[in-house]
Amino acid sequence: MDASNLASFLYRLKNEAPEVYSQIRKTVRLAVPFFDDFVLNPITLPTEEQQIRLLWKQNDSDYALWPSQLSDGSIRFICLVTVLLQPNPPTTIIIDEPELGLHPYAITLLGALIRSASKRTQVIVSTQSVPLLNEFEIDDLIVVEREGGGSAFKRLDADDFVSWLEDYSIGELWEKNVLGGRPSR
Repeated sequence: MDASNLASFLYRLKNEAPEVYSQIRKTVRLAVPFFDDFVLNPITLPTEEQQIRLLWKQNDSDYALWPSQLSDGSIRFICLVTVLLQPNPPTTIIIDEPELGLHPYAITLLGALIRSASKRTQVIVSTQSVPLLNEFEIDDLIVVEREGGGSAFKRLDADDFVSWLEDYSIGELWEKNVLGGRPSR
């Protein structure tokens, strides 16, 4: 995820789907409370092409700031929120380790966003994050094992873990290798 088209995509949403743009802003503010809004003004380049720069404002300020003035986790969260809330998602969204650099509360929000988006499109997430796993049900998980020089995918059955889940969270079961997926030689 390099976010190279994030500014133009947000600009399009602001103009064509303002309710979605507003939802993205509100969701970002839940994890980045000092964030106010994006500054998405087109500029004309010497080649006469137009470009949208991704700038942003914080609360109680009119001064536009650069993305580099946000943490990597905040930028990542903005990208994830935008992908998961887009009005016309692709048939499948694949996200690798989305929790990297995120505050624990942002991981909780991310879990809710993924569950919500999965009602509209297929969302495939690769993670080893205990907090993120705790946001899902056993039936949502597919564990990948290395077998015979390849990858074997195993869908878990909640009935196999009923007694475990009385005492442990899904993340704890992952940590204890009860769910599988342990690195092997």
